[in-house]
Amino acid sequence: MKQFDLQSVKQRFAIIGNSEALNRAIDIAVQVAPTDLSVLITGESGVGKENFPQIIHTYSYRKHGPYIAVNCGAIPEGTIDSELFGHEKGSFTGATADRKGYFEVADGGTIFLDEVAELPLSTQVRLLRVLEAGEFIKVGSSKTLKTDVRVVAATNTNVPQAIRDGRFREDLYYRLNSVPIYIPPLRERKADIPLLFRKFASDFSEKYNMPPIRLTEDGRALLLNYYWNGNVRQLKNITEQISVIEQQREITASILRSYLPNEQIEKLPAVFKSDKSEGKTFNSEREILYQVLFDMKKDMNDLKKVVNELMAEKHFKTHDTTSSYTPTIIHQPADVPVGSSSVINSDFLHHEKESKFEDVDDVELVHDVEDYKIEDEALSLADMEKQMIIRTLEKYRGRRKPAAEELKISERTLYRKIKEYEIEA
Repeated sequence: MKQFDLQSVKQRFAIIGNSEALNRAIDIAVQVAPTDLSVLITGESGVGKENFPQIIHTYSYRKHGPYIAVNCGAIPEGTIDSELFGHEKGSFTGATADRKGYFEVADGGTIFLDEVAELPLSTQVRLLRVLEAGEFIKVGSSKTLKTDVRVVAATNTNVPQAIRDGRFREDLYYRLNSVPIYIPPLRERKADIPLLFRKFASDFSEKYNMPPIRLTEDGRALLLNYYWNGNVRQLKNITEQISVIEQQREITASILRSYLPNEQIEKLPAVFKSDKSEGKTFNSEREILYQVLFDMKKDMNDLKKVVNELMAEKHFKTHDTTSSYTPTIIHQPADVPVGSSSVINSDFLHHEKESKFEDVDDVELVHDVEDYKIEDEALSLADMEKQMIIRTLEKYRGRRKPAAEELKISERTLYRKIKEYEIEA
């Protein structure tokens, strides 16, 4: 593909950047467009995957046919088959008339299945039949219908891991993945970050009728070295915030840092790596809560140890110095369950047994420490889960899509949780 053509594609679809990996992705999209091969687009959330199905459709012979984009994660599981394949009147409660599905409407065109890994397994079987034979059956019908649709799918999920976990069909993966296109994250194309920042700053300057913001050298260095979990979408949002809020147009590192999320908070729902799993991710919101509770337990153990040591030290200072021995308290290990009290070392217990607790002060030491025992609070996983969802929704002012992305769950799962906990959103 010629460089001139490459630049024209970027201009047409508002793609900014010159990294080799990004150029390669655009080149593959244009080269595969004239064919009918299925395409699977992978990449992290916020990298701009939605541009590439449009490139493929525009440069294909189907460009005059319909183009339909479907967010598979935003459709409730109970209605996804009806949305995609249609239904017959009376096939289920509320089906008051026949309805065409997306595959019937998009006949002769292109359908883009975003977040395809969120599809239920039963729907994946139906989709596989469409890809292999161009056939589908409406919900509540026994009649086989034909469709001529080009399928382009996208996901930010580790599909091979989903296959191993039994959440995605292997045969469907290989059928969708006839041509893979990988969109690199922002941290792998650092040279493009200043270009994107300037473009966004210019756009918001025109939108809000104000001078554009500019980065100082230290601000630019911070921008380049930041991790950018949210990629281009996150960079755009932060640029807009700074453009609207800051009176100063020269943006230093200290100003920029106040708008960047705390690193630990940002990475909480993201990739969690361990020795056993090189790319383990939180597959549900409950796993996130478990991780939070484990951290709370460790903090509680540390606090408990400090309190016990302080109380023991206070008692030793008031203890009769003529006593024949000095009891010691061992430190409670971090893996002792929360709520268990500190223990006396074995030498002290042996001495107490021999003296039959003749020293009253020493016996009271055990009670003193026990009195300051820290009890577990009755923590409810459901309450923790509900509060985390409420705080995230408040952060994004009720917008479910960015809230679901931060929690690393699908919009469908978030919608179900909102109804389950009766959250007003």
